[in-house]
Amino acid sequence: MRIGSLPGIGAAAVSLLVLGSGPAVAADAPSAGNKTQTPLYTVVDGFKVDPNTLEGFRTWRAAACDRCHGANQEGLVGPSLIEALKVLTPDQFKQTVTNGRLEKGMPSFKTSPIVMTHLDNLYDYLKGRSDGAITKAHVEAMQ
Repeated sequence: MRIGSLPGIGAAAVSLLVLGSGPAVAADAPSAGNKTQTPLYTVVDGFKVDPNTLEGFRTWRAAACDRCHGANQEGLVGPSLIEALKVLTPDQFKQTVTNGRLEKGMPSFKTSPIVMTHLDNLYDYLKGRSDGAITKAHVEAMQ
């Protein structure tokens, strides 16, 4: 469910809410018995993000994903992640990053501790970019 603004956050804040508890993950269909809502990402003014999403951005930078996917995630020698995350499920994204797609030039990151530790955060950041909620590739912490 997409929420444009929430009480107490202000009209400029955008969150993608999913049902679940613990680490935020995207869900195709909410479970009827689970009523806790956890934000996948929270963004204010298009570039100020929550700590988990900021960690996803830092992971993006540390893994140098921009070398193939471009500084704005719009593609370079690798595909646009802005477009790819419109159709990839969280599990497909995680499988691709973990195992790679060597036939297409995508390396495996399963031996990268920073990527594997922050894989959910990386997905959250890129999903926010793909959804158009995060309007700048370079993000900052929310105040």
